Amino acid sequence: MKQSEIKELSVAELQEKLGETKKSYSDLKLAHAISPLENPIQLRSVRRTVARIATELTKRELQ
Repeated sequence: MKQSEIKELSVAELQEKLGETKKSYSDLKLAHAISPLENPIQLRSVRRTVARIATELTKRELQ
């Protein structure tokens, strides 16, 4: 997800998306540990998406 897409979501949607993305990341990590992924860069992009969403949630809490 891009930062512009994340900014448009509500807090509830962000929390839901954060849970989904974290689950997706853990599934990818497990699959990669068992047998290497075709595209290991996918791990990095999902991890960064988790960070973007968490950062936006923190930013909104501080406002």
